Amino acid sequence: MSTLTIRLPEDKHARLRQLAKHREISVNKLIEELATISIAEFDAESRFRAMAARGSVRTGLALLDKLDAVFAAGK
Repeated sequence: MSTLTIRLPEDKHARLRQLAKHREISVNKLIEELATISIAEFDAESRFRAMAARGSVRTGLALLDKLDAVFAAGK
C-alpha cells in the first residue's frame, strides 16, 4: 500500500471529514472510494472512445434510430 500526501484548502478538508462522518467511514476510506469511482469512470470512457473509434457512423446512427423508435412506442 502507498502513502499519498495531498494539499487541500481547509474548507474542502472539513467538508470531506463531514462527508466521511456522515457515511460512517474514515477520510482515508472515503478518498479510496472516490478514487475507485474516478478510475472506473475513466476506464469506461476510454473503452467507449476506443470502441467508437473502431465503429461505423452508419451503424451507430441506425442503432440510435432503433432506440428512438422503441422510446417513441413506449410513450
